[in-house]
Amino acid sequence: MPYQRIADLIREKPIGSTVEVRGWLRTRRDAKGFSFLEVNDGSCLANLQVVADAGLPSYQSKVLRLGTGASLRVAGELAPSPAKGQEVELQAAEIEVYGWADPDTYPLQKKRHSFEFLRTIAHLRPRTNALGAVARVRSRLSFAVHQFFQERGFFQVHTPIITMSDCEGAGEMFTVTALDLANLPRQEGGNLFEQDFFGRPARLTVSGQLEAEVYALALGRVYTFGPTFRAERSHTSRHLAEFWMIEPEMAFCDLQEDIDVAEELLKHLVIVARDQCAEEIGLFARFIDKELPARLDSVLAHDFERITYTEAVKLLEQAERPFEFPVAWGLDLQSEHERYLCEEIFRKPVVVTGYPKAIKPFYMRVNEDGETVANMDILFPHLGEVVGGSQREDRYGTLAARLEELGLNRADYEWYLDLRRFGSVPHAGFGVGFERLIQFVSGMPNIREVIPFPRTPGTAAF
Repeated sequence: MPYQRIADLIREKPIGSTVEVRGWLRTRRDAKGFSFLEVNDGSCLANLQVVADAGLPSYQSKVLRLGTGASLRVAGELAPSPAKGQEVELQAAEIEVYGWADPDTYPLQKKRHSFEFLRTIAHLRPRTNALGAVARVRSRLSFAVHQFFQERGFFQVHTPIITMSDCEGAGEMFTVTALDLANLPRQEGGNLFEQDFFGRPARLTVSGQLEAEVYALALGRVYTFGPTFRAERSHTSRHLAEFWMIEPEMAFCDLQEDIDVAEELLKHLVIVARDQCAEEIGLFARFIDKELPARLDSVLAHDFERITYTEAVKLLEQAERPFEFPVAWGLDLQSEHERYLCEEIFRKPVVVTGYPKAIKPFYMRVNEDGETVANMDILFPHLGEVVGGSQREDRYGTLAARLEELGLNRADYEWYLDLRRFGSVPHAGFGVGFERLIQFVSGMPNIREVIPFPRTPGTAAF
């Protein structure tokens, strides 16, 4: 008999049918003459209650030995449940144990564990309600990302993970090498990387943007969605060393259209989370953040506020509260500033445009004032920046001057300059930090809880 997902049984309720489920035991409760088993297979938040009668051949040898975490197969008839909070239960006719879990050593015995503790057992934490819910939400939103772009005529491009270009120009990149670091080849002068796999320095990408531009200037509208890396020694609740980015690039597109697409994408993903992951959102609202549903609805209820960086700085300077980090024109906005604008001034998402060019990367189009760039950051309440984007610098001379101004090696970017030399067009794009988005829709206080295997300074369990 093919087994069925618990999610399907709860949704379809084929009462009176003989069904089979396979999953893991959450709890066992014994009564006179029978036992109640709560089984979960990961397909949904809800458990399926299994009623195991003492007359089962395996009752004494198996059922009464079952502990939390054991894996099992149960076959029997699906029946209406008299218990409060559930509509169906499984009357067991057969129970087979696939794998036992020793209650003395299985670490998920308690109903509630701290997230800090669960990070120490990353290989088991998806079995908890909260982390299992995050995994399902992440999967559903990942699919929704592709759905959004594919339905709008974008083509997916797989950009390289190993790159020779520093997109952000910050130098916080992981080096990739095949050299034996314990036994480096001898050399006098010259470049050690000439003896490495690629014959030159190679690094893990911080963004697929530059390579995505190559295809945008051939296919029109493209997107990349993949892992990116930042060797920044940050221990905040918003930073990871390995994270995923959604990065569309659009030819014949200016900054305003860029903002419109980003706002549409974010609202689409919030709708998907709210409507298609309602059970998980309900769990987060009960145990993580009771204000979450209202915050999700507020994103959909309003157009995002659009202000310039200069206007943002003025509002922050007028704030009747102290900030930990200074506020002045020319300094980047910090998370506390971003949240103040969203949560206390406008009470909704805010798009900030026109940052000083001195604090932004070389690829952003310089505005006519020569001091600012045609960029945007989208700030969300409770989180801060979730999107960064810009109209790209499409003028050959201006781009070449920016590379020189920032001290970047022009030879490393000749291919990028060629895109401006041969058929350049106005184009724009943005990047969405996928984990920050999951943080927002789940209410999780720390970004380490929204990626399956968090990589942070000093932490890479396996």
